[in-house]
Amino acid sequence: MTTVTPTRPQRYEILDGLRGVAALLVIWYHVFEAFATSAVDQRFNHGYLAVDFFFVLSGFVIGHAYDGRWQRGLTARQFIVRRIIRLQPMVVIGVLLGVVSFVIQGCERWDGTVVSTGAVIASFLLGLFMLPALPGTLPEVRGNGEMFPLNGPSWSLFFEYIGSIGYALWLHRLGRRGLWAFTLASAAALAVWTLSDMSGSYHTGFGWSMADYGFVGGLLRLSFSFSAGLLMARGFRPVRVGAYGFALCSALIVAMLAMPYITTNGGKSVANGCYDLFCTLLVFPAVVYIGASTPNGDGISDRLCRFLGSISYPVYIIHYPMMYLFYAYVWSHGLTFAQTWPIAVVICLGAIILARLFLKYYDQPLRDYLARKLKAKNQPAPPLTH
Repeated sequence: MTTVTPTRPQRYEILDGLRGVAALLVIWYHVFEAFATSAVDQRFNHGYLAVDFFFVLSGFVIGHAYDGRWQRGLTARQFIVRRIIRLQPMVVIGVLLGVVSFVIQGCERWDGTVVSTGAVIASFLLGLFMLPALPGTLPEVRGNGEMFPLNGPSWSLFFEYIGSIGYALWLHRLGRRGLWAFTLASAAALAVWTLSDMSGSYHTGFGWSMADYGFVGGLLRLSFSFSAGLLMARGFRPVRVGAYGFALCSALIVAMLAMPYITTNGGKSVANGCYDLFCTLLVFPAVVYIGASTPNGDGISDRLCRFLGSISYPVYIIHYPMMYLFYAYVWSHGLTFAQTWPIAVVICLGAIILARLFLKYYDQPLRDYLARKLKAKNQPAPPLTH
């Protein structure tokens, strides 16, 4: 690859499309969770790495959009308000769908214990304000340690908020040398955490629970990937990759996330931890860099990228309540994937359709309204590209 004259496009449509590809793969990763007995034997095994990819994307896009604005008067409060406008409307929908799903299941924990109405309300309020439920407490209504038991994937949004706050208060102030030091230190800490088997199965799938070492592991995933994205955004110089950057990057993401558990003896193996670190520390930053270097155009792939980008966040945040119902059905009837794959296809298509509807009739209109309200206060409207 050769260096070319840098450009600063207002929107990286290829990155939007790659976010959509990863979000759809997360659905299928969660589908196969219904048939796994451990982290080792899940067939679609590394879908949890999509979160690390999202964090790199987030750091890159935020750095590209905001790094130059602090000298022009942007305040931490203004930035955080913009992030809330971007993220929170769909968080609300996700937790509401989670309540509906939990009620349909009979308000029961996975072990069959009936949960009180007060516990459901408490869990709803915590989810609404992005506050994690502690394992074993009243709001932890499903009984399996989820940080957000009404809509599990909200945990990554919790860390996304932490990353945004860290950027607003501190990271944007770091010079390039300081950011390099923080990124490398985070990489080393994540490597030690992973290879020390803090997850119990030599993987980096930390963060979804506050139990054991989950919170620290999730924080390490965020600190490396988010700061790596910021680092790449500063002084970004695109490389010449041709017109097939989207196809190449999509193929890499599919291959990385669908990979079976890496083992040499049929059980847990440090080789799997090495694979996770390889993807997180090297492959995903490279994919983001290649994707950002790919020129936008007007062809089919660009229209596909715009579509995938538009539904990526809504699909990610609303699909899991449907998965709860899918799990309950599969486990109660002892079904296999061969018996239920048509249902899985319907869930995937249904999530896409719902995401599109929520985006068009709820999320985008609400964000536009809130942006206009900010503009009325003589503040620049928030860019809603990420």
